[in-house]
Amino acid sequence: MTEVQELASFVERARLEDLSEPALEQLKIRVLDTIGVAIGALNAPPIVAVRGLVTELGGHPCSTLIGGGRTAPDRAAFYNGALSRYLDFMDSYIAAGETCHPSDNLGAVLAAAEMREASGADLLTALAVAYHVHIRLSDVAPVRDRGFDHTTQGAYAAAAGAAKALGLPSAQIAHAIAISGTANNALRVTRTGALSHWKGLAYPNTAMSATHAALLASRGITGPEMLFEGTKGFKEVIAGPFEIDWRQEDLEGVRRTIIKRHNAEIHAQSALDTALDIRARPGFEVGAVSAVQLRTFAVAHRIIGGGEEGDKRTVRTKEGADHSLPYMLAVALIDGEVQPEQYAPERIAAEDVQMLLRKVTVRPDPSLSAQFPHRLPADLEVQQNDGTVFRSQRDDYHGFHTRPFDWSAARSKFDRVTLAFAGPSERDALAEVIATLEERPVAALTSLLGDIPIPPTKA
Repeated sequence: MTEVQELASFVERARLEDLSEPALEQLKIRVLDTIGVAIGALNAPPIVAVRGLVTELGGHPCSTLIGGGRTAPDRAAFYNGALSRYLDFMDSYIAAGETCHPSDNLGAVLAAAEMREASGADLLTALAVAYHVHIRLSDVAPVRDRGFDHTTQGAYAAAAGAAKALGLPSAQIAHAIAISGTANNALRVTRTGALSHWKGLAYPNTAMSATHAALLASRGITGPEMLFEGTKGFKEVIAGPFEIDWRQEDLEGVRRTIIKRHNAEIHAQSALDTALDIRARPGFEVGAVSAVQLRTFAVAHRIIGGGEEGDKRTVRTKEGADHSLPYMLAVALIDGEVQPEQYAPERIAAEDVQMLLRKVTVRPDPSLSAQFPHRLPADLEVQQNDGTVFRSQRDDYHGFHTRPFDWSAARSKFDRVTLAFAGPSERDALAEVIATLEERPVAALTSLLGDIPIPPTKA
């Protein structure tokens, strides 16, 4: 068997019963969290533009759009994936050389499962497969330092999940993964320099392509069977050598993923806790701050602190703000929270936060870098004009694998992020269906998602 065929065999034999009870509970928490942040983005301008295009293009009504309407499954995967990705409030997985967001796969899995009229158990199994494939490839085949985006591994995960949701046999699963993996090798420039809308749409595009690849494979279209190990294949050209024995893998990967407490890039979470610690101290006055100095691990500095991926103190857009440690620390010190409201255009442009972010310095520290990725260490000092210095240190946060969310914490976040978009009865109904999803058809979930009203467009 080729390596993609071995992967396909792993996907085909996966069953919901293979998940431990803790893994199944965490998987349903991820579904609740992902759908919550998707609903919270319904009136974001880029999402409105995407929905307008999907509506104009049309598509056979196989799969539901969150907020109403139906379209072809690949287009539904794109739109619903864009919703769940836009706020940058979704879950994450942190490997030594790669960070990814496995919840990005829900759009593809949900669209494919609904097209098949699958059960909730089928959906959860396919999603668990996508999670596990995504994190294991991030573990052994990181591509960030080679100039490729983390959506590259997602091409394999989303295709595996979509093919599983469609109920394809092993041979067709292999071709779906081969087509998607060959075709979707994205550039890291997506997340360097001045960030664009594509930061939030790159994975939805991968999910759309992966869903389409699974549909092609279901009709007998084949892909390169030597995808991984072949001449000019993934290992030779992109990832370098690696090994995974898919016969030994389980479906427990979801338990290694983490959920965001703050609406901020994942590597900022513990640093933002330190800012909130300091803000709550007696005698702290944000108007008297003269300097803010953060020591943190090298990956955080590189991606969001002003390291090799570009200046982070020129912040004008939502995409730039949620990937800027100076902005996020400044707004946390001023507002006492980092939630979707902190990325409104008028908040980003406000003089108070623009002045304070220029006082923020971020430096990598070798001793802190040595703790990553098992910990997310941050050491923050804030100096005031009179010379007083406040200091806080953290190495994890609520939502990290050391202190994972339970259903109650996930429900609190869900209610907070959907408050302006869904009423109490709508939130309760969605939470109840997700909590018991393995006992229901996928249609029980998608019917509720289609009934969520789209609010007026933001100005």
